[in-house]
Amino acid sequence: MVRFITFEGGDGSGKTTQINALESYLRDRGREYISTREPGGTSLGKMLRQVLLQVGEQEIAPSAELFLYLADRAQHVSEVIAPAIAVGKVVLCDRFTDSTLAYQGYGRGIDLNLLKRFNDVADQGVRPDLTFLLNCPVAQGLARTAHRPVTTGQPREDRFEREEMEFHEKVRCGFIEMARQEPERFRVIDASRSEQEVTAEVRRIIDRELD
Repeated sequence: MVRFITFEGGDGSGKTTQINALESYLRDRGREYISTREPGGTSLGKMLRQVLLQVGEQEIAPSAELFLYLADRAQHVSEVIAPAIAVGKVVLCDRFTDSTLAYQGYGRGIDLNLLKRFNDVADQGVRPDLTFLLNCPVAQGLARTAHRPVTTGQPREDRFEREEMEFHEKVRCGFIEMARQEPERFRVIDASRSEQEVTAEVRRIIDRELD
């Protein structure tokens, strides 16, 4: 039974766009759902998101970055995700535990087994039933982020978008490797195509997987 659906991928892969499209599709079908994100899915998470993504030029130690994400996830699962699943709602989430492995593990180089144990604590046993990996070349994704509208008072790029290309390539390879290891959960989508083509494929998969 599919109740918890996550969207993963590198920066500029189109996760937010596709979640918005899927929200409309589920609403038209009369399905009860909530849409959330990490970091930032709770009041505490919004404050942590500000620190993690919009801290400006100040460097955050990889271990500090990791624990901030884990704190966001622990609160998010307890306050939002687990209660929604318990009452039968479909949960759409922009990033979850796979992003920790991809960014802090494959990208930053923190031990993957250690990260998995930390994730086990933070997610409290709540795991995605279905994960869409929106996969596109790094250069294409970063080019998309450069054309996003600028929010008043916020920088055009967040901390991760300012990382070197090598970092983003490691993250992308990490996502692909995780999808290879768990083919029953992941659905890898070619996100280099048009928004409409990606949306159509996501909907086809949802029609098959969602009861």
